[in-house]
Amino acid sequence: MNVHDELAAAIWRKAAKSGANGGDCIEVASLSGGRVAFRDTERPDLAPYVVSGSVWAAFMDGAKNGEFDF
Repeated sequence: MNVHDELAAAIWRKAAKSGANGGDCIEVASLSGGRVAFRDTERPDLAPYVVSGSVWAAFMDGAKNGEFDF
């Protein structure tokens, strides 16, 4: 299956607490080969970003460790 078809069939998830901030969040979907797609919930019509599982894991580790806090 090519990435376009995979994205069309993807099951998108968002954080359970996303409603608390007015819906401003991202959605993620798992793809084949360990890849992860993510998109802005306010613009699901735009093409999502697709990254490798290792890139996603590094991002999640950074988020959990506060590396992106303002």
